[in-house]
Amino acid sequence: MEKNNILLKMKKLLPIVILTLINFIAYSQNSNAAKTLLDEVAKNTETYNNITIEFTHNLDNVEADVHQQTRGNVTVKGDLYHLNYMGTEQIFDGQKIYLIIHEDEEVIIEKPDKNDEKQLTPSKMFTFYKSGYIYNMGDLKTIDGIKIQYVNLTPIDTNSDVKNILIGIDIKTKHIFNIIEIGKNKTTTTLEIRTFKTNQTIPDSIFKFDIKKYRDQKNYTISEPK
Repeated sequence: MEKNNILLKMKKLLPIVILTLINFIAYSQNSNAAKTLLDEVAKNTETYNNITIEFTHNLDNVEADVHQQTRGNVTVKGDLYHLNYMGTEQIFDGQKIYLIIHEDEEVIIEKPDKNDEKQLTPSKMFTFYKSGYIYNMGDLKTIDGIKIQYVNLTPIDTNSDVKNILIGIDIKTKHIFNIIEIGKNKTTTTLEIRTFKTNQTIPDSIFKFDIKKYRDQKNYTISEPK
C-alpha cells in the first residue's frame, strides 16, 4: 500500500519536474540567444575605426506629467569620445574627462573612476550589458519597415533604480536602434539613434581639450579637483 502511494506521488511529481526542466532549458536557450545577439553587436562595432551618432533622448513620466526631448551627438573612437548634449560638451582624451558647460562658461576636469564599473560612458554604450544583467529575448517588431529585435536586460542588483532595459537591434545591420530604460519610479528614458555613421574622416583634435582656447580666449573658469 505504501509502495503504491509512493509510486502515485512520483507519477504526479514527474510531469511537474519535466515541465520545470523544459522551462529551464527554454529560458537558458532564450538567454543564450539574447547574449549571442548582443555579442554580435559589440563585435560588429569593434571593427569600425570610429562611430558618429546623432541621437534623440526622451524622458517620460506619465504620473508626474514630465515629457522632455533633447537631441545630441557623439563621436567615439575606441575609449575616446566627444559628446554634445543639452548645451554641454564632454571630452575624454584617454586620461581625463572635460565637461564644458557653455551656459556657465565653465570647464570641469576630472579623472575617470576606474573602479566605478557602473559608470556608463559613450565608449561603453555597446558593451555595458556584459556585467550586472540577466538577459532574455524580447519582442520582434517592425518599425518604419525595419525589423527590430529587442533584448531585455534585468539588473542583478535588486537595489538598482532600474527595473529593466530594452535594447532594440536592427536585425539586418546589427546596429543598435534604440535603448529604453524603465525605472522603478516609472520614468522611462529612451535613446533613439537618428544617424549611425562609421569610419568617418575626423581629426584626432576633437578628442583633445584646448585649455588655452577656453582659459585665455573665452575666459572660461577652469576647475580641476585634486
